[in-house]
Amino acid sequence: MLIPHHQLADDTLTRLIEDFVTRDGTDHGDETPLPVRVARVRQALAKAEAAILYDPDSQQCQLLAWHELPKPWRDELRCLQQEDHDR
Repeated sequence: MLIPHHQLADDTLTRLIEDFVTRDGTDHGDETPLPVRVARVRQALAKAEAAILYDPDSQQCQLLAWHELPKPWRDELRCLQQEDHDR
């Protein structure tokens, strides 16, 4: 299930992003400071270039880039983005 990033409390979103960008295997030798990496992910979420997915079975969240999303979820993300724009 897609979770619109704006529906999360700011501190919850920050912790989720920090967890993602500090996981083993995600830095690829990147020495960019944590706040910069968090800001980049926030920007990607705001532009719908990334999405938060929640799996109710495992109760885990994932952050995925646009191109990693299955087509039905990309369509859903577009709809959510349009709804946000219309508000």
